[in-house]
Amino acid sequence: MSSCSTRAGPCEATDATLEDDMLRLIFTCCHPSFAEEVQVALTLRTVCGPHHRAGRARLSHKRRGDGAAAAARKQKIRLAGIPYEVPEREALEPRLRGVLAVIYLVFTEGYVATSGEDLMRPDLAREAIRLARLIDALMPGRGEIKGLLALMLLHDARRAGRETAGGDIVLLEEQDRTLWDHSQIAEGLKLVEEALRVPGRPQSYAVQAAIAALHARAPNYKDTDWPQIAGLYEVLLRISPSPVIELNHAAAVSMVDGPARALDLIDALEARGGLKGYELLPAVRADLLRRLGRHEAAREAYLAAAAATQLEPLRRLYARRIAEMGLDQVPVMAGLDPAIHLSCLAVTRNVDARNKPGHDKKG
Repeated sequence: MSSCSTRAGPCEATDATLEDDMLRLIFTCCHPSFAEEVQVALTLRTVCGPHHRAGRARLSHKRRGDGAAAAARKQKIRLAGIPYEVPEREALEPRLRGVLAVIYLVFTEGYVATSGEDLMRPDLAREAIRLARLIDALMPGRGEIKGLLALMLLHDARRAGRETAGGDIVLLEEQDRTLWDHSQIAEGLKLVEEALRVPGRPQSYAVQAAIAALHARAPNYKDTDWPQIAGLYEVLLRISPSPVIELNHAAAVSMVDGPARALDLIDALEARGGLKGYELLPAVRADLLRRLGRHEAAREAYLAAAAATQLEPLRRLYARRIAEMGLDQVPVMAGLDPAIHLSCLAVTRNVDARNKPGHDKKG
């Protein structure tokens, strides 16, 4: 089976690249006769099983030695009427968009898990990077492939600084940048430049990677080039509009024009119903309200965010934010899981204890 280390240089482009069973499986599932959403859903279901949110955590372990699992996946493909075969090189192009979408979903689950006690699943992030390297070798000179690989490398480079030893989230503005993987950042920055030099319309992954590059280049959070980041999100909204990009754009605008302007943008986005049920929407709203000094409204939004997520490190973060606003009592919201309420109370009391005189705040 062909393989590339996540820290190695570019793979050689050979016919053996698609002998990698995972990559071959993904290309097979992303059949051009299906719509892109169906390609992605079929691939995740086939690769990860029917509960593909949890199944993604097993993705990196499905390798050649797992004969029974491989046979089961191939059987699912046959039942769907898709021939299990390596596509000819000219047949790869119509499948590329779906393949890249699947790989990015795998990476996203590795970067921030959907649920559970652990913030990250590094094995998934590494697997997504490995697959992107293989595709870059198979189809060289493609801006969207180089952009996706750069985006994942730049995000993954911050892994060591993103959580405490106890598993709590360390936000970007608080991260120790000496912990970042600077050799991986250098590789990502080089790939961003290559992706943006490809002739034609800029690709979405390349623009997202350019945003990640600005974060990676900033010597500290305060000196981040927020106006350029906001401008790049506006480019993304033109070439690949989505409610999630609108939300990210609003967050960037808050660093340029202030939280009040960003809150107006989020109110308009929410009024259109574009992000109904999206778990990070109340979290972004809560942060803006906190920065505006509207602490009671911020508390309600943080509680809504805690109720929306299944990831424990995020719940602890929201509870800490409530405590930091000096709100030492967390009222029960209608419909809030009592367990989440108790978790908020416990973290609030713990933060209060740390803030008392004489307490060692380094813990």
